[in-house]
Amino acid sequence: MAILRGGRRIGNYDIRLGFPRDKSLVDVAGDPRLKRKPGGNPSTTINRFIAEMNQGEGFARPTRYLVRFTLPTTKYTRTGPAGNTGPDKNDLESQSMLQNVGMMCNKAEFPSRDIVTNPHQIHGPKREMPVSYEYSGEMRLTFHGDKFLRQRAFFENWQNKIFDADTHAMNYYNDYIGQMDIYQLGQFAAEGDRDRITYGVRLYEVYPDTIGSMALGYDATDTIANIPVNFKFRNWTNLTLDQVNAATIGKKYGDIPTIKAAQNYGLFGGIISKLPPELRRAGRDILQTVKRNLPIGKATGGRVFPPFL
Repeated sequence: MAILRGGRRIGNYDIRLGFPRDKSLVDVAGDPRLKRKPGGNPSTTINRFIAEMNQGEGFARPTRYLVRFTLPTTKYTRTGPAGNTGPDKNDLESQSMLQNVGMMCNKAEFPSRDIVTNPHQIHGPKREMPVSYEYSGEMRLTFHGDKFLRQRAFFENWQNKIFDADTHAMNYYNDYIGQMDIYQLGQFAAEGDRDRITYGVRLYEVYPDTIGSMALGYDATDTIANIPVNFKFRNWTNLTLDQVNAATIGKKYGDIPTIKAAQNYGLFGGIISKLPPELRRAGRDILQTVKRNLPIGKATGGRVFPPFL
C-alpha cells in the first residue's frame, strides 16, 4: 500500500500517482543482500564445519569398500592314492573366482600400525621415545557363502599350498604368500555417481592361517552362511598417500548467481529511469497502462515502437 495515492480519470484512462512504502525492489541489482555468499556467514563454526566437509566431499562410508586378493604363483597339486596328480590349474584360482571372493566379503577392516616406545629419562619427567614400529600381523574378514561354498573352498585351496597333506611337511614360505588390497570407495558426480577408489592399502606376505567354523542349525532359517577367515601378513603400505593432491576436491561454497540489471529501452524508458525512486514505479505503471490501452499497443500486445516507448 502506498503512503499517498491519488489520481484522475482522463477519458478512458485512469492515471494515478503514488509514493510506495516498500523500497526493497527499487534497486535489485545493487541490493547488498545479493552479494552475500550462500550459506550465511562463512565465519561461523557450523559453516566452517560444513565448508570443510564440502571440501572433503562428505564422509567416508564403511559400507562402501572392496577387497582384492593376489594369489601365490605356485599352483596346488596333490598326488592321490592311486598316484594320479591333480590338475595344475583349477577354477578356484581363476580371475573370475578372485572377483567373486572379493565381492562376497561382507566384513573387513583396515590394518593398524603401532609405534613401539621405550621410556627415556635423563633429568625431569621421562619421555616415551620411539624405537621401532610394528604391525598387528593379523586380519579378520568374513565372506558370504554360496550354495556350493566355493568361497570356503577357495581358502582351503590356498591353505593347501602351506603344507603337504600326504607327507605333512610344510612348504616354503614364498610358495604360499600372496597380497591383499583393501579399498575405500566413494561416489563421484562426474562418473555418474559410480564408485571410485578414494583410499587403499596393500598387505604383503598374506596367507589364510585360520578358516573359522560355521554353525549349522534348524533355527537358522533364511540365514546366509558366513565364512570367517583370519589372515596373517607382515606389513602394509598406503596406495593413495601420494595421489591425494590429484583427487577431485569439492567447492567450499556454492556458485554465486549472476544478476543482470534491467535495461531501459526507448525514450520514455530512459526518462523514467532518471526519476527519484518514489516516482519511478508510478511512472512505469503509467507507461505500461498507456502501452496496453493505446490502439497500437492493443495490436502489438503492448509492444510500441522502441525509439519512443
